[in-house]
Amino acid sequence: MKTEKPKAISVLFIVPAPLGISPGQRFRFEHYLTFLRQKGIQYKVSPYYSLKGRKALYSKSNVAGKIFAILTGYARRIRDLFTLWRYEYVYIHREDVPFGPPFFAWTASKVYKKKIIYDFDDAIWIPVMSDYNQKFSFIKFFGNVGRICKWSHIVSVGNDYLKEYAAAYNKRVVVIPTVVNTDTVHAIVQKQETDRPAVGWTGSFSTLPYLNIVLPVLQELQEEIDFTFYVIADKDPQLSLKKYVFIKWKAETETEDLLKFHIGLMPLTNDEYSKGKCGFKAIQYMALGMPAIVSPVGVNTRIVNNGENGFICESDEDWKEHIRRLLKDYLLRKRMGEAARDKIEKNYSINATKDSFVKLFSEEIKKSLSVVSALLFMI
Repeated sequence: MKTEKPKAISVLFIVPAPLGISPGQRFRFEHYLTFLRQKGIQYKVSPYYSLKGRKALYSKSNVAGKIFAILTGYARRIRDLFTLWRYEYVYIHREDVPFGPPFFAWTASKVYKKKIIYDFDDAIWIPVMSDYNQKFSFIKFFGNVGRICKWSHIVSVGNDYLKEYAAAYNKRVVVIPTVVNTDTVHAIVQKQETDRPAVGWTGSFSTLPYLNIVLPVLQELQEEIDFTFYVIADKDPQLSLKKYVFIKWKAETETEDLLKFHIGLMPLTNDEYSKGKCGFKAIQYMALGMPAIVSPVGVNTRIVNNGENGFICESDEDWKEHIRRLLKDYLLRKRMGEAARDKIEKNYSINATKDSFVKLFSEEIKKSLSVVSALLFMI
């Protein structure tokens, strides 16, 4: 008797941006796609915005371009509805549509009965809009996050703070941290033996305000120590520092640019939105063998072991003392950098998390989550 081959698992990825563009997508799921192929899992990625549409979205003007991008994105989602029959799973990263009600997620779940894997790595239920798109805030439905959580087969989040929110709507929540590829993209380790160490920060236009936390400290330190401060972002904050270099972010030179500095900073304000951050700046620095100096907000205190692979700063004096100390002591930078790299390889790398990601598309994870829920109930 012939045995039938098991039906190949198929996944439709519903995402905001084209592949290779959004840091969130690149480090939440894109670098796992190779492993899905290796497991025989078929998939298609459907971005809401085209490259041209995304460029229009983040321009200061071009209202017509923004409206066209939104409407064509809706048209793509309607088209996707007619292909849902091909897929067993629908993986939604952050949102199905950026404005209005979540019609796609509802239809996929309630009408087509598809298994939705809902993924997010920020506190996206909190009303925050970029300066570029404030005029569209009235059609942004932040309540969609809870609804999609409720309709989902499994919710995948980047940290425990996000899990606590999702768990109010769905019992099947799994934490998969935002990670790096320590074999390829973040494979080089910084050489700390230098007489001219530099300090740096990387981020986007939306996180630039966090630099105001450490700017006075950097200004004071540059009066006593000769060092350069680097900013890698999509917009120049034009900081008033003696030695300051802005590098426009490019995916092709991301690692090369990060290696221009030896100490990485991640200041955060202690608010509800910041608590949802997944500490990715610190993870990037540490993966490259740099000590990370961070604010004690959210998952930062889990990623950074104070005094071992970086420092956690409660006050301006903490920032000043720890930056000064690392600038003056290359052996300390080297020791902490090595410990940082080790921490990332073991806990925040693709190799450490790829199995957890692949399991999202199997019944195995559902069974394990059921066991956890039963144990919690017994406790």
